[in-house]
Amino acid sequence: MDYVALIHTIVDPFLDNPESLLIREVPQESEKDRTFLIAASSEDTAHLIGKKGCIAYAIREIVGIAGKLEKKRVHIKFESFDEE
Repeated sequence: MDYVALIHTIVDPFLDNPESLLIREVPQESEKDRTFLIAASSEDTAHLIGKKGCIAYAIREIVGIAGKLEKKRVHIKFESFDEE
């Protein structure tokens, strides 16, 4: 499964500047675990996390369900950067 494309499909509508979005897979020791890092501008990251983390939780749930279809655990981390 192409998790990066799935994450883009879910995340892009929330962003003011989707061109600055960076999604990268973090190497893991276990083949059952997959971790993805989502980096965006600080304003867009705030949109992705949402109030009390509700949007981040929903994103993690959707991608996690997709991972369960392949018997994998998918983790998502969010980071922000300042555009200069």
